[in-house]
This record gives sequence, C-alpha cells and structure tokens, in this order.
Amino acid sequence: MKSPTILEPMAGVPTGAPPLASPDHYLELQRIQKRFGDFTALQNIDLAIRRGEFVCFLGPSGCGKTTLLRIVAGLETQTAGRILQAGRDISVAPPSERDYGIMFQSYALFPNLTVADNVGYGLVNRKQSRAQIAPRVEELLKLVGLPGSGGKYPAQLSGGQQQRIALARALATSPGLLLLDEPLSALDAIVRVHLRNEIRSLQKKLGVTTIMVTHDQEEALSVADRIVVMNHGVIEQVGTPLEVYREPASPFVADFVGKVNKLSATAEGDHWFRCGDKRLHCPPTSGADFRPGRAVSLYLRPEDRVVDNLREDDPMGCVGLVRHIEFLGGNCLAEIEVEGLPGQPLQLQYSLNQMDEFGVREGANVRFALRADRLRVFPAAVA
Repeated sequence: MKSPTILEPMAGVPTGAPPLASPDHYLELQRIQKRFGDFTALQNIDLAIRRGEFVCFLGPSGCGKTTLLRIVAGLETQTAGRILQAGRDISVAPPSERDYGIMFQSYALFPNLTVADNVGYGLVNRKQSRAQIAPRVEELLKLVGLPGSGGKYPAQLSGGQQQRIALARALATSPGLLLLDEPLSALDAIVRVHLRNEIRSLQKKLGVTTIMVTHDQEEALSVADRIVVMNHGVIEQVGTPLEVYREPASPFVADFVGKVNKLSATAEGDHWFRCGDKRLHCPPTSGADFRPGRAVSLYLRPEDRVVDNLREDDPMGCVGLVRHIEFLGGNCLAEIEVEGLPGQPLQLQYSLNQMDEFGVREGANVRFALRADRLRVFPAAVA
C-alpha cells in the first residue's frame, strides 16, 4: 500500500538521498509527525538515542509519549518522518521486521499458557526447536529472579511476578531495543520501586538500548540516562536527570519535574529582578537578561536555600513566618510567609534534624537565604 506522506523528503534533504544516520546513534527519529484527523498528536520530533542508553519519555497523560513509542514499534504509522535503527530505515517496516521486545503496563500474558510458554512465545514464532527454547527460557527466568516457575500459570503469580515474566518474554529474542510502556504503573509503590531498580540493573548488565514511557517523574529521574520531557506533542527538553531537574529549559519542565516555587518579578536589567520589596540578582547562567520592566517568573526548588552561617548583609537573605509544615518522612516542606514578598509564600525543604536545629515549627520565625545560582528565570506567562 502506497504511503507517500511517510517518505516525504525532509527540509534540506534532496529527494532520493540516503538516510542521514550517525554511527554514534542506535535509534534516530527524524521529524516525526502524527495526526489523527485534525488533531496533531506529534509535531516534528527529532531524537537520537545511543546504543545501550536508557531513555525515558516523560510527560502528562495525552502528551504523545505512548504514541511515539508505538510509532517506534510499528504499532502506529507516522504521518511524516523517518525512523532509523542501527542505520537501517524502518520507517515503513511492519512490527515483525523490527528488532525490539516490548513490555506493556497490562502484562499482556496469555492466561491459558504456562509461564515457560509465555516466555518462549517469540522463540516459537521464530521456528526454534523445543531443545533450543527450553534452556533459553530457564536462563531468562533465572535472570528475572523466578527460576523454576516455568510450570505455573500467570494467575498463580503476583502482579510483580507477572511483570517479571513479561520482561523475560520481551528479552527472549535478544532484541537490540527494549520498549517499556508504563510497565510499573499497575503495581503498588514498594513493588514498583524494587522492580524499577531491578530493570535498570538488568538493562545495564545486558547493555540493551531501552526506551521507557512514564508519567512518574521520580521513576524517570531514578533510572534514566536521559529524559525526554514531552508536552502537547512536542519535546520540551532532552537531558540527563540532573540537567532536567537543575536546569529546566521551560516553565513547563520546571513545574512538571519536581516541586518548585514560582515568584512573580520584574526585570531591572543586569540580571537584577524586583520581587515584592526585594531585589534578587541571578548570575547569567541562571536565565536570560531581560530588558528593564519585563514581567518574569523566577523558579526555585524548595531545597535551594541556605539556613546556616548566614550573613546579615546577604542580599538574598530572608525572614519569614512558618504557616504550615508538610511531613514527608526524612524531610519536611515548610510553607513560609516571607517579609517583603506579600502574597508569594515559599515552600522550603528541611531535614528532620534541621527542623530541630533551627526551630522550624508552625508559628515560628525563621531566617534563610535564597540560592541565587539556582534561580531560573523565564518570561511571565501571558494571561
């Protein structure tokens, strides 16, 4: 069936030119677009993934991350753009001709087949003999921590165990690419944390290039080599977990990844900003130098403050009244009404020891200084 829109030439690429593949990249997505009627689900997605890398597609529901994963798998067809895997153009290749294993949120195990038959399903489809399949299945069951369970049925296993079986099945054919579609979201919190660490450890051991779709920011930050933050069908930022958390490229990333304080301010030039009665100075690395009078938003993480060895003349020094404390286990978030910042309370993070040491309790006054080097500055959103 002819699909002319899929093979449209990209801007700057002559018609008939070979795919632009880099030897450093295992998977390349080039100007991927996807439209469902009048709705654009993906818009000009460009992404290169290195061999052996663990990449997370992170974003809210409906941002396009699962659609992009399904396009990589060939389960959806892109409206335009190219996909290159190990230098091979797979843009129009059917799923059976693409080198990947996939693991779904719903496990997708066959309830009428034993664990061994579920794991070996892909090997049977490849016409391997029982003599070849049996040792491979047992090897995989050991790999995922379930040796000797081949004779059981999925209904006899817990959710975490079923997901391990799904992972073993995805790895059975030794794929070059592992695709994980929200694989842990159906599990309870403790099992989810344990299994995500095991998946990451196993991925490192095998060296398999991996893409995981998730809406859980903590999950992405804990396992990914790089995170692709998506919103409304576009990529907002690609970076390491530290880069995405510490240096968000947009207000959306700052808001979506981790907790953050947002302050309304006005630029005064030379990286000075007026916020309430305070003047805050940000180094050039923290944000652009906006023209005087420009409305901006300042973003600061709750932990980006100094609470000890404070200088009286510190221009970033603050005094505030603790209005509320949220207990989070080893840490607490204190909501503080800051003198000179009317109507703009700050949430600051304290360890339990710091709560005792600095007398942080509801109704108490506290002193602290903001970390100017951690402030991020963006244009204020237009109402």
